Amino acid sequence: MNKWFLGIDVGGTTVKMAFLDEEAVIHEKWEIKTDLTDGGSQIVADISNSVAKKMQTLNISAERLIAAGIGAPGYIDVKNGIIVEAVNVGWRDYPVSAELSNQLGIPVYADNDANLAAAGEKWKGAGDGAEELLAVTLGTGVGGGIIAENQIVHGFAGLAGEIGHITSVKEGGARCNCGKTGCLETVSSATGIVRLAEEALAQDTVSELQALKKEGEQVSAKDVFDAALNEDKLAVSVIETAMDHLGLALANLANSLNPERIVIGGGVSKAGEVLLDYIRPSFDRYTIPKISRETSLHIATLGNDAGVIGAAWLAKQNGLEEAGSR
Repeated sequence: MNKWFLGIDVGGTTVKMAFLDEEAVIHEKWEIKTDLTDGGSQIVADISNSVAKKMQTLNISAERLIAAGIGAPGYIDVKNGIIVEAVNVGWRDYPVSAELSNQLGIPVYADNDANLAAAGEKWKGAGDGAEELLAVTLGTGVGGGIIAENQIVHGFAGLAGEIGHITSVKEGGARCNCGKTGCLETVSSATGIVRLAEEALAQDTVSELQALKKEGEQVSAKDVFDAALNEDKLAVSVIETAMDHLGLALANLANSLNPERIVIGGGVSKAGEVLLDYIRPSFDRYTIPKISRETSLHIATLGNDAGVIGAAWLAKQNGLEEAGSR
């Protein structure tokens, strides 16, 4: 019988779920609304009920489903399956693995959503085949995940991969949501790119982006990239600045970790290969020559499926091992 694994990606708006087999083939995927009422207390029950209905609809036997993996934003006690804090969904010191396992009747393993997105890209995306991988997500913030010897690196307190909070601007940097100033995500995230563009536009510099401002529209990171493609000098300068900071941070990480591949995802990565063209000069400048030659940069390929695929990978890695030890 073909073994299946359940991947779950909990976000502040939706909970994405999917059934995958051992070869990372998605047999079914769906999503439900995240119920944030009462501190997210109904989320696990909603997941369990949705999975049960889906299994009934697809006529899936309980024996086929081996294990589940669940990813959530925030700090995760991976060893004990406890969500220490996930502000976006209201969980604090919540034993999600035990609670969901009791309802589903299968082992459940938990990890940070950025780590699982990295695992997803490693299993079936742009990192497929790489044992050493660094994944970076450029969205509202900057997230990251580190894979070493085919395993997620968690660090002593489970906080490895907080790439967005590398200090990038030592003096006079913008304040980050973490409370510090000058974090990488204040300059290289979508939010950071918009902030840099707004600051430049306030100087009345000639730019096609000024038209958006005059029409009362909010400038987006996509707008800045589009303008840069049109050789708009202000936009090019903003993107060069943002990606120079990112290239330096990635170079320092590459010099320390020596990954085979660096995979860049998130909303900003929709700019495609042009994004890598902006990153490579500073990455090559700041890495030692052998690292520069042998570490390849890639755009993520899995999109919104990365989280559920990575969660299913977590379930497969741990679930098969646990089943074999019984």
